[in-house]
Amino acid sequence: MAGIYISWPFCAQKCTFCNFASGVQPKELEARYGEALRGEFRQHRWKWIPETLYIGGGTPSSIDGDQLRELLADLPGRPWREATIETAPGSVTPEKIEAWLAAGINRVSLGVQSFIKHELARTGRKHDAAVVEREIALLRKMGISNINVDLIAGLPGQTEASWRESLEAVRRLDPPHVSVYMLEVDEDSRLGSEIILGGKRYGALDTPSDDAMATFYEQAAEALADVGIARYEISNFAKPGYESLHNLKYWQQEAYVGFGADAHSFDGGERWQNVESAKDYVGAWERGDSPAIDRMTPNADEEKFFVGLRLSSGVQVSASDEVRYGRTFERFIELGMMERSADRVRLTERGIMVSNEVFQEFLSA
Repeated sequence: MAGIYISWPFCAQKCTFCNFASGVQPKELEARYGEALRGEFRQHRWKWIPETLYIGGGTPSSIDGDQLRELLADLPGRPWREATIETAPGSVTPEKIEAWLAAGINRVSLGVQSFIKHELARTGRKHDAAVVEREIALLRKMGISNINVDLIAGLPGQTEASWRESLEAVRRLDPPHVSVYMLEVDEDSRLGSEIILGGKRYGALDTPSDDAMATFYEQAAEALADVGIARYEISNFAKPGYESLHNLKYWQQEAYVGFGADAHSFDGGERWQNVESAKDYVGAWERGDSPAIDRMTPNADEEKFFVGLRLSSGVQVSASDEVRYGRTFERFIELGMMERSADRVRLTERGIMVSNEVFQEFLSA
């Protein structure tokens, strides 16, 4: 069964670490964007009834109730098995939760990133641990218990002590799903650009080392496992039965269609993405042009390992895989980066820490 992804690239402020195509944009553009989204929905030829929905951003929790209802009205599949909305702590209210429930939302992902006030302040976030605690309690009280909490390892000023404090806060709040990301350093974020240039802004000189980030990640995996939140994908941890059904589609090569700026799609054979910026997306729609670009037919054998090895369960190896990748398997097993059980291969703890290098080998093998 396939899924739907909706991009809502609008935020009240742009976080320093964010490398997504989102940010503070004119209200007038936001209204036109909503119209373009609904137009893209109506124009799409549905080959299947979707079972999952994911609204990401940006900050889709900023969408008001009436707007959300109108936005989702024409989508098939309701009630979805899983329907997620990303939220910024500080934006969750009883009225919004009522609107989410009425629209079919049954899962909320909170972009917490840290429970330490000074770490949050340096990134531009305005919430604190108390806000997160109140909002999780409110969600549960009103009937949404399927909750994810995002954390980032490697924020400016983060120390082993502060990281453990954030992990302890997660333990107390007991969400069924936690995502742990290591800070990405690239030119698409203000913090990343500053680090690359050797500058001082945004706490660039105070970011933890790569070794420290790796240690933080390992500590998180251990601490979460201790409370029954097991890793099922490199960055994602869940209690049994709370794995993200939508995100699993990406790693299991299942179909999904993305709507909105910079949204990606895969129909089982072809991949494509929409233009990156909200302005360009709206412009394409208003001109009557397709927003889709970069259509390609991927190599299914390569992608099987490139995305599938992210899963803790690993990848099932076929006879043709043995012919093409047998020596690669053997080499990584000898290096302690991969292990094998019957007809499946998976990354070891050591392999996870250098996963990008491992993945590249399967694209060139």
